[in-house]
Amino acid sequence: MGLLDNLKSKLSPAKDRVSHLAQKHEGKIQHGLDKAAHTVDRKTKGKYSDRIQSGTGKAKDAMGRLAHQDEGGGPTPPPPAS
Repeated sequence: MGLLDNLKSKLSPAKDRVSHLAQKHEGKIQHGLDKAAHTVDRKTKGKYSDRIQSGTGKAKDAMGRLAHQDEGGGPTPPPPAS
């Protein structure tokens, strides 16, 4: 067993726990991401709005995949555009 395989096997329970917590608190996490993005955007006076929105979207997508990985095992489809 290689080092990477050994590391993966030891971190698997932690990944499951993080996934469960992300699923349980998904709304709070998304609200926190929005709040942080708004604060940073305000502090930078809108200079980096497009990058902040892009980063926030990627963080939400990653969090969503982590929260819903137990449901189907595969990647989740993106949410409908609003």
